[in-house]
Amino acid sequence: MIAFSRFNPVIAGGLWLGCLLWPMPPAADAAEDPQLQRGAAIYTESCAECHGAAGQGVEGAYEDPLVGDYSIGELAQQISRTMPEGDPEACVGADAEAVAAYIHHAFYSEAAQVRNRPPRISLARLTAAQMRQSLADLYEQFELRQSDLPAGGLRGVYFAGSRWRDENKKFERLDPHLHFDFGHAGPGGEISPEEFYIRWEGGLHVPASGRYEIVVRSTCSFKMDFGRIGRQLIDNHTQSGDKTEFREVLQLTAGRIYPLRIDFVQRKRKTEQPPAKISLAWVPPGGVERVIAAEHLVSKLPAPSFALQTPLPADDRSYGFERGVAINRQWDDSTTAAALEFGSIAAAELWPEYLRRQRGKPADKQEVMRGFLTQIVQTAFRQPLSEELLESYIVRQLEAEPDDAQAIQRSLLISLKSPRFLYPLADSDQPRSQQVANRVALILFDSLPSDPKLLQAVAQGNFHTPEQVRVYVREQLDDPRLRAKLRGMLHEWLNLGQLSDISKSGEHYPGFDPQLVDDLKRSLDALLEEIAWGPSGDFRQFFLSQEAFTTPRIAEFYGSDWQAESDTPAAAESALLDGQLTRANPNPQQPRWGVLTHPYLLSGLAYHDASSPIHRGVFLLRYLLGRTLRPPAEAFSPLSPDLHPELTTRQRVALQTSPESCQVCHHKINGLGFTLENFDAVGRYRQTERAATIDASGSYTTRDDRLVEFATAEDVARFLAESPDAKRALVNRAFQYFVKQPPAAFGETTVDALCEKFADKQCNIRELIVEIAVLAACHPIESS
Repeated sequence: MIAFSRFNPVIAGGLWLGCLLWPMPPAADAAEDPQLQRGAAIYTESCAECHGAAGQGVEGAYEDPLVGDYSIGELAQQISRTMPEGDPEACVGADAEAVAAYIHHAFYSEAAQVRNRPPRISLARLTAAQMRQSLADLYEQFELRQSDLPAGGLRGVYFAGSRWRDENKKFERLDPHLHFDFGHAGPGGEISPEEFYIRWEGGLHVPASGRYEIVVRSTCSFKMDFGRIGRQLIDNHTQSGDKTEFREVLQLTAGRIYPLRIDFVQRKRKTEQPPAKISLAWVPPGGVERVIAAEHLVSKLPAPSFALQTPLPADDRSYGFERGVAINRQWDDSTTAAALEFGSIAAAELWPEYLRRQRGKPADKQEVMRGFLTQIVQTAFRQPLSEELLESYIVRQLEAEPDDAQAIQRSLLISLKSPRFLYPLADSDQPRSQQVANRVALILFDSLPSDPKLLQAVAQGNFHTPEQVRVYVREQLDDPRLRAKLRGMLHEWLNLGQLSDISKSGEHYPGFDPQLVDDLKRSLDALLEEIAWGPSGDFRQFFLSQEAFTTPRIAEFYGSDWQAESDTPAAAESALLDGQLTRANPNPQQPRWGVLTHPYLLSGLAYHDASSPIHRGVFLLRYLLGRTLRPPAEAFSPLSPDLHPELTTRQRVALQTSPESCQVCHHKINGLGFTLENFDAVGRYRQTERAATIDASGSYTTRDDRLVEFATAEDVARFLAESPDAKRALVNRAFQYFVKQPPAAFGETTVDALCEKFADKQCNIRELIVEIAVLAACHPIESS
């Protein structure tokens, strides 16, 4: 019997549980390979009784299946130490190697699992993110999507007097943020402080989906429209009492740019006039309150937009990516509420505007409404409406309800509750071009086809070949929705969602507060953005880049290494105001290594008062190298530094994980985690700990049994930049995140093919997205 430490079948084994699909070399059949024959014979005689003939596990013995991602060499070592149980010396050397080769080939490896039980493309409903994006695009289809929205602030138009009058206009300018204290002076020095009016308008660019708190502080009267001009968010037109702070919480959707307008008025008063002040701030999801920076503001008014406010249940993530598989009362109720919310706003906003545009055209109102609903429903169903569908979802609903608003809401309720909307891959009756377009929209935008150019190509049957898809996807690479989705994928790749609550000991790290953590997170995001959307888009720069983005708060805590390149007092004051990010000075004495040594990541992978080689090692193995690890056999608490004051962190971890049962995993975890010990619990560089010189050496055994040794974090960074394991981990993660299906369901060589194209394109992250979309969208439809 093979006395392997027992693997967890979910974490250590699944076909595509967030880990790599690693192909075997051209696999020889067991009947033709002498080593595999020998291994099969030994396994049948000595192992199958406890582990099962196909490694499936045996009740009452070793119940967990033999699956995982050890290399053949690592399996052989494990077998030599444990087989047979009670007499491990009976299977060593060539016998252990033969058994390891057979197990790996027959059922243990990822390739064997795929070969034995190929995954399939699963039919799934819309996820919460797909629901929000799809409804937003249903709303926005009535407006021409704008691509030339200049970022950098809001357009401000300044007037003498208390309202808009062209003859009283004094000047117009770009305001990078709204945080003004005019005091008792007029704006710009040329407007009377007693009475003036300012209109700011433009758009708010949302980087991630979630609940945002919009905060306006004003000593004067103002009104704020948001999402659509005329859709009022805050009305302080008649100022009441001493209230100067206004807060509104909104669910906003990633990659969307929401129109906003603020009308700010200082009126002439008979009594003492208050100083004129106004600021526009927000609290992003998981963040802290800060003035909205120029990077999130656009100066041109975007098209009206819709953000679903109905709460939606979290989606299943048991396979390492979101899937729409749960069908229950909570999901059913939430989709009903979402359909009612959309129907209500369509009736209140879209229908009057649509009706206004039809004036002068020879059609009665009923026919106009029928055309209005047809446009929405056929977009929602991702296909032109047949006479039968038109009759069921529109005509009958209009006949049953004479009130315009009620008729629209009735039709949209049954349409948006229909499987034709909720199940985007249930489209086998549609033309091939339409099916491909449906998949491309889901992959790129988590949405439905609504782009007029794409819909025209679909109508002409010209959207089904890989080259047609490739050309279209490349044209979409600057779409804010796609940029936001890539940002989300990179967060998943780095497991940033698990680092949402980073706090440190005030005694050991004074000044490490939520505001600093928020700055660090935005600094890391800026680095990811710089690399992913920079000229080369080179994945390797995630580890090799010497760039860094800083704020005055970061520079104050981390010192000269994080000072801004241009650190004038005026620039520092402006940056401190809105947390503005600027490039940090290069540091030849202590180079940076991309995300690997970024303080946000390193502080998140640490305890509140000490570094954690275990957290860092697990992160490197699971996320950056795509390896699997089983959970610890028992609850784990780190040894307190106070109990071993003479030991460094490395020495304490080595002591605690020294038992043989721990070393099954910790020889891999520690070998990587120790390499980042030059960085303390907040990611600051150090050379000593407790008066002892830091030992940052470590090692890693690749999937092809190659031992790599490291002396510093630089060695690890350079290894990750070129490692096939690391590249495949990213490719696999990207495919799962964008497609929401297992790569192997599209063929055993899916990840191989993508990795080859990735290498051919100099590891360009944007080209990877293109090829993922082409491969997944053009996959034979009948296979789904």
